[in-house]
Order: sequence, then structure tokens, then C-alpha cells
Amino acid sequence: MTAIEIINGRPESGGYKVDVSRGGHNGRVSSEWFSRPDDEKYLSLSDLYASVKGRAVRSKTRTVESAAIRVEAHPDEPEKLALVLPDADAPVAPTHWSFGQLASLVGAPAAYLRQLPAPLAGINLQYGLTNHRAEQVKTMEVANVRTELRAVTGPDYGRIYDHELVSAVQRIAGDGVGDTRWKVPGVLDWSTGIYNPMVDVTKDTTTLYASDRDVFLFLVDDLNPIEAGTLPDGSPDLFFRGFYCWNSEVGAKTLGIASFYLRAVCQNRNLWGVEDFQEITIRHSKYAANRFAHEAAPALANFADSSPQPFIQGIRSARERIVARSDEDRNDFLRKRGFSKAETGKIVETVLAEEGRPPETVFDFVQGITAVARSKPQQDARLTMETRAKKLLEAAA
Repeated sequence: MTAIEIINGRPESGGYKVDVSRGGHNGRVSSEWFSRPDDEKYLSLSDLYASVKGRAVRSKTRTVESAAIRVEAHPDEPEKLALVLPDADAPVAPTHWSFGQLASLVGAPAAYLRQLPAPLAGINLQYGLTNHRAEQVKTMEVANVRTELRAVTGPDYGRIYDHELVSAVQRIAGDGVGDTRWKVPGVLDWSTGIYNPMVDVTKDTTTLYASDRDVFLFLVDDLNPIEAGTLPDGSPDLFFRGFYCWNSEVGAKTLGIASFYLRAVCQNRNLWGVEDFQEITIRHSKYAANRFAHEAAPALANFADSSPQPFIQGIRSARERIVARSDEDRNDFLRKRGFSKAETGKIVETVLAEEGRPPETVFDFVQGITAVARSKPQQDARLTMETRAKKLLEAAA
């Protein structure tokens, strides 16, 4: 089944031949990889955990009356503001993010306030806090060289700490560098179509990230390929399992976990040949921590331990189920499922060009739809079409 030798569970050289012209494309990980500076990239889960856990240990949260917060402009640093919180030992310095949160909570335009001299911005912000109708805010402060205000949220904000998510991943992935089946991904060689899972984890290849606002992790099980049918040339169609997850303990984004099967990851960390994409998200509402404990963490563990047989059977069923034998059948099949005349023509033409024959099975149509979806420049339109392909595949299982 594989094109490489495995020694003690690890490939010695080479890689797996994959067909990335099939399935969907996902650029979420690539976007994270491209935008992260080196100081937000980590080479192991233990290093990542130590960093985010350390800042949580140094953090303090409190719920305070907004009218009791005093805004100060430092006389020696007129461009900077500080906040004096009730019962705080010293003024705290808002970060760029928490300043925006605070301004939003009191209905003030943060971009405008940032352009004003600090004393004038402070007067406007103080007025908003004094007249804040919600009356209470929840703060999160962290002790660094000086105490920083990392977050300002409503009093019912349900914080899930970044280290809690990283810890949940560690329970299934160890250090994330090959000590378990889950690891930082390898790299696709576009010139040969060979995916090599054995790539050193460096700042250029890692997919473990954390900033002062969030964490993002992407791992794959790419030493254990899954064969789900064959390609037109008779070679196996190989997949790997993968997942990514994210969180922000300061309210910059939801907590979420996405699981899927994929055929390869390229150097730019784009995901290719994606199938069976599933995603859950949890807003940081009042009971978010309970939902994480009872929904998200178990879902991650279940995916890590689950059998790929339902996925394999679904792919095989879709390959075997013939739904169209004539041009009229093909048009009817797609038009009845909401595809326009132009989309129908493109899908049929794409399968004909890539497979050397018109689509006949559900799987043929799914591959044609996802191929056309990849050509769409707008992400929303692409995701909408890929979702329709996914539903077709699920219906065939």
C-alpha cells in the first residue's frame, strides 16, 4: 500500500504517492503559517504549553464596577494611558487588544481614540466608563515587566484558557513531534506528487502557534496512511487524518476544532485533497468551560481514537454507486441538486478532462464539484460548493 519503508514505525526515506487533484483545498493553516512571526512559532507542544500556562499563572481576573475604573495619562509618557482598577496594587497598562475591547464595551470608537493625545483620549474613555450602562466588566491582567491589562469583557464571559486546549491536545498527541501517531505534518513535493511525512520541525515547518491573543495547532497522523479505493491508474488513493484547533482566552475568537481527512500538506501549509471536513465551535459564553469539558475535549479524543472504516466505506460506496449513464442523466442529477446550467457544464467538463471520461458515480460528481470549487476566487462561494459536495458524499454512504 505504501511507497516507503517503515523502520520502527518511522519512514526511512521517500514518501507516499498522492493525488491532490481530488477533494477540497483548505487554506486556513496556510494563513496562520504565513502571518505568524517567529516568536509565535513553537517546535513542540511542551514548549507551547509552558508558554501559555506560564502567562495564565501570572494572570489575575476580577469583576469590577466600570464606574470605579480610573483612567490616567502618565505625565512622563503623554502618549500612554494607564488604568487604575479597584484594589489593584498599581496601574495597569492596556494592550492594543484590551484597549479596543474597553472602547467597544463603552461604545467609543477605538481607532479615533488612538489618534488623540493620551489626556484627551483618557477623558473620553473615563466618560464612557462612568456612564457604562452594563455597570460591570471582567478584566484579565498579567504581570510582566509591568502589569498589563490583557482583556476586558462582559461579566458573563466564559473564559477557556489557552493552556486547557493545548493540554487536551497533549493527551492524544504527546509532544506533537512524532512521539505519538499525531505530529507536525510533512511536505508535498509538487514535482513528483510524493508526500514526505518525515520533515524536521523548524520555525519554517511548525504548525504550533501562540500569540498574546490566541493559540492555533494543526497536527496530522501521516505515518499511517488510509487506503480508500484506487486511482484511475490502479494505485491506491491514500488519505491521512488531520485536525486543527484554536482558542483565544482574551476574547479575540471562539474555541474551535476541525477534523478531516486529507491527502497532503504543502510547504506553505495548504491542505490538499480534503474530505469529510467537520467543525465544532464554542463561544466564550457563561457555560463555555463546561461545554469544552463535555463536548470539545471528548470530540477531539474520539476523533483521535476512531476507526476510519465509516469514512472508507463512504468513499467506496460513492465510487460504486452509478447515478448517470447519459448526458441527460448527468444534467438531471446536478440540476435537481441546485446546480445551475453553467455549473453543471463546468462540473461535467472538469471530470471529463481529469478522468478521461464523463462522470458516472457519486464520487465522480463529488470530485468534479470540489475541483470547480477550487477555481472560485471567493472563499464563501468555494466553501458553499464544497459543502454541497460533502452532502452528496454523505448521502451515498
